[in-house]
Parts: sequence; structure tokens; C-alpha cells
Amino acid sequence: MFSKSKINEPGPRTGDSAGASTPAPTPTAPPAASDAKPVMPKAKPPASVLSADLHVTGNMKTTGDIQVEGTVEGDIRAHLLTIGETATIKGEVTADDVVINGRIVGRVRGLKVRLTSTARVEGDIIHKTIAIESGAHFEGSVQRQDDPLNPGRANKPETANPAATKTPTPDAAS
Repeated sequence: MFSKSKINEPGPRTGDSAGASTPAPTPTAPPAASDAKPVMPKAKPPASVLSADLHVTGNMKTTGDIQVEGTVEGDIRAHLLTIGETATIKGEVTADDVVINGRIVGRVRGLKVRLTSTARVEGDIIHKTIAIESGAHFEGSVQRQDDPLNPGRANKPETANPAATKTPTPDAAS
């Protein structure tokens, strides 16, 4: 017990400064290592998974990632949205990245949209980039927008452009 108290006391370098200086760097190093560990989980939290036997009625919104294997009746908004082969979504889907392996009945909005060979989509797709694999089933229209996640922004420039176009047209006709 005295050795433990002496270890604590020599920290201010009163007696065994050589013995105290060796343990002192050891406690200092682990906090640096523990500081690095919290950065890793903050960068990429795990995706939320909705299992195949789960049926959700209502809208879902997250800034994280979602993997859907079950049935959802409602709108979904997420960062990365993965629709599993057994999943069925009835509603609007909005995400930065959308990977569709299953069935969606409704509009899809995404910066990057990918329909795999098992995808079944019935609805419009509004995207910045799109990839459709051979074998995917798609019924609807495809529209490219620079910012497909914000539908309000797309309407404002279109409204401004026709007004500018209409003004010169009558003057040119006169």
C-alpha cells in the first residue's frame, strides 16, 4: 500500500523521480489513443436495418443510413438508403445515395441512384447520376437535376427563366 501512495506522491518529483517518470508517459499515451478511437465511430455510424418481417406505416427521416428489408408504407429520407431484395416501399424515397434491389412504388429522388438487376420501380426517378443494371424493371420517367433533393429550387429557376423568355418574345414579335 505504501508503494501505491509513493507512486502517487513522486509524480510531483519528490523522491523517485526516475520511477515516476517512467509510469507518467504510459498514462499520457493511452488518452491520445482513446482520442483517436472516438473519431472513427463519429465518421461512420452503422446503418439502421429494418428486417424482412417488419412492416412500417408512416414516414421515416434520418441523417444516417437505412437498409430496408421489410415493407414500408410512407416516405423515407436518409443519407444512404439501401432497398433489399425482399423489401417493398410504397411512398417517396429521398436520399443522397439510393441503391434499389427490391420494389418501390413511388417517386425516387437521389444524387446517385442505382437500380440493380433485381430492382422493380414503378414511379419517376429524379437524380443527378443514375445507373440501371440489365434486368432491372422500371416504369416511369427519368429526370436529371443538379439538386434533386430540393424540389423547390428546381421550380424557382424555371419560373424565372420563362418570365425572362416571355418578355423578349413579345418585343421581338413587335
